[in-house]
Amino acid sequence: MRNFVMTSLIVAATAFGALSPAFAEEVTFKAMLDGKSETPPTTSAGMGAVTAKFDTATKMLSWTVDYSGLTGPATMAHFHGPAPVGKAAPIMVPLQGSLASPISGSATLTDDQAKALTDGMMYFNIHTEANKPGEIRGQLEKSM
Repeated sequence: MRNFVMTSLIVAATAFGALSPAFAEEVTFKAMLDGKSETPPTTSAGMGAVTAKFDTATKMLSWTVDYSGLTGPATMAHFHGPAPVGKAAPIMVPLQGSLASPISGSATLTDDQAKALTDGMMYFNIHTEANKPGEIRGQLEKSM
């Protein structure tokens, strides 16, 4: 009888696991921001870092950006893609609100935006009055 009960519990647990929905994965992405990574490169002494978390089920991207040393106040900042390192691309996720460091926020990505992010084809940059095309930039990469 005991073997029957144990076998029944194992079968039930296996069946429940097969029927339960897949669990979302939270993936961390990071980018180091600097002038030499901008397109075209700048001589800015500015530096920064992006840490982003992506929920694969909800497609919610949340981020924190810390930076310093820019030539002036940030005038714009956003995620661009799809593009590899060194190539320019359109804005995918514009940032709203204060751009003072640290910047934090979140957005729900479209399927195309999520693909660009997970394929390593999304970058982040910060613009200033002195560097209108962008002062510092970094490619988002999966982090361990």
